Amino acid sequence: MCKLLGQKNTMILRQQYELVKSARKALFDYCATMAPAHFVEEHSTFGSGSIRNLLIHNLNTYQWWIGKNALQREVGFTPYESVTDVAATIVHFDAADAFMEDFFLQFDGRESEPVSASLREKTFLSTPLELFTHAVTHEFHHKGQILSLSRHLGYLPVDTD
Repeated sequence: MCKLLGQKNTMILRQQYELVKSARKALFDYCATMAPAHFVEEHSTFGSGSIRNLLIHNLNTYQWWIGKNALQREVGFTPYESVTDVAATIVHFDAADAFMEDFFLQFDGRESEPVSASLREKTFLSTPLELFTHAVTHEFHHKGQILSLSRHLGYLPVDTD
């Protein structure tokens, strides 16, 4: 599969991530229009409970799969309660964007090489491409939940794609 991407595969992954960041910015801009109480209001029917929690869950997914597993860094995960507004959420994602750049540099041309990964005390082989794909698709899955939750709260979702 990576052969289809050609040499300098991470250039395509980096371009893909720029599109992800663009969609994320549209979502952040939309979330910034919400009442602060709605941003943190918990709803048991929506995964992690609140818009804030879903966003931080996405962040923690990048921290786990890219930071800890791919880059083999000690990562401190972001507690939901430590973030109270969209501006603070953006600061945390900016830090994730910085280690994503390290990821692109470290795995340039090696996206399909096996790397050791772990989840719930199980270790397995994956690839940087698989870890990247998982983090991105996970984010978009929860972005849909965020937009659905916002509609439940009385907002009219915007196009974030």
